[in-house]
Amino acid sequence: MPAPKPSTLGPLLPDRFRSPRGQKRVYLPNFTLTLLRTPFAPPNYATFITPLHLNKLDLKDYLYNLYGVEVLSVRSYVQQARVRQDKPGARLPKAQRWYRPRALKKMTIEMPATSPFIYPKAPSDFTPWDKEMQERAQDAREQEQKAMGPMGPRLPKQDGKTLREQAEELLRGRKAWRPGWMDWDLGGKPKGEVGAGVGL
Repeated sequence: MPAPKPSTLGPLLPDRFRSPRGQKRVYLPNFTLTLLRTPFAPPNYATFITPLHLNKLDLKDYLYNLYGVEVLSVRSYVQQARVRQDKPGARLPKAQRWYRPRALKKMTIEMPATSPFIYPKAPSDFTPWDKEMQERAQDAREQEQKAMGPMGPRLPKQDGKTLREQAEELLRGRKAWRPGWMDWDLGGKPKGEVGAGVGL
């Protein structure tokens, strides 16, 4: 019986040295990736906020199969949240009841230097998004929350004149005193107001 011939190895292909990709097919991803603005990082690095259950291979598969981004390496770390009293959303936080919110996981990928990614510049004009109205609405909500809080009755009034300002105007003669009932008619409506269905 002839001796078996030794097996010869063929030429090594470049793909053998590439990192393996997962075989899990995800058609409808049930997670959200948030791309962070990192102006201090090189252009071939990008940082994402990812779910806690997402691993490095999943992120590489997601970016390659969906966006065609070649990822050389991935670095991840979990940032623990600060301990706070009671759960978020509680009206009256209870003392000595500590709660730690969910941790935050960040992943930083390294891309080839030949295909850098430069984050677009922040817009200087926010008129199309009506930022001023949103800021005014946010300020109004914060003031309303403070007014409804336990210290609300002690806060100074933001709208209307205070009694001190009205008294100063009367003492300095800037405004003449007039009884309030003179501005109302017998029907309980301010003078000059037209009722519903009454034409001018």
